[in-house]
Amino acid sequence: MDRLGIDFISVFGMPPVAFVELAADLGVARIGLGPRPLVVNPGVYPDWSLVDDAALRREVKAALAANAVSIAIAEACLLFPGGDVRDTAPALDVLAELGAPCANIASLDPDRQRTFDQCALYAEMAEARGMRSTVEFAPMLGVPDLATARALVRHVDRPGFAILVDMLHLARSGGTTADLLALDPGEVGHIQLCDGLLEWTMDSYMHEAAAERLCPGTGQFPLAEWLAALPGTVSIGLEMPMQARALAGDAPGDWLGPCVTAARALMAEADGLRR
Repeated sequence: MDRLGIDFISVFGMPPVAFVELAADLGVARIGLGPRPLVVNPGVYPDWSLVDDAALRREVKAALAANAVSIAIAEACLLFPGGDVRDTAPALDVLAELGAPCANIASLDPDRQRTFDQCALYAEMAEARGMRSTVEFAPMLGVPDLATARALVRHVDRPGFAILVDMLHLARSGGTTADLLALDPGEVGHIQLCDGLLEWTMDSYMHEAAAERLCPGTGQFPLAEWLAALPGTVSIGLEMPMQARALAGDAPGDWLGPCVTAARALMAEADGLRR
């Protein structure tokens, strides 16, 4: 199984049919997809909504089939303080219809108990649609680190609910190889791959997370070691936004093509370490 994909914010607000075609052109058979543009859109694409546009849903479904591309993970919920995950039902319906096997949630709600309870409800909603679910941790989120994410998995207590491990957030939250080795294989539901520098500030981190990540192998993270510590069967998505290049007029394929090549080499290196 080819585990490598391109995750959603790597292409900013690129329309989904074009995203599917780009993935196929780069030899990648998996993508991450959300119901509408997420986090950052540098203004180079028109807005779109899979929830509101039935014709677009049909076009995406046809493009996925024609290009032999599938959705690895749905970026379906960003929970804000006081928000309710039940509001994501239309997005979950649409992404389940398009074949997404897993739906991610990230919480901006600082209330830990509320975040935990909302994530449990989200996992139940995903399961009712035949989907697994994951939670993303990051220092700026309601689930700030891997230890809290593990506690959340125990709280939810559903076999289809696991952790999304983003290499940038792992590094910035102080995660280590030993922390990854301590995970049970079933605790990991998806991996997001990028590189970064070891020196950082919170301001620089917020910018790199949303807009400027480094191609695997061009930074200082021990990526091969980290990948080798994680299950060898879990889907991997390149999380590679490069906003400066997008604003300069470069097409996403210009930066993602080298990243795909680098990621495949890194995955092979990790497989060698795992053996």
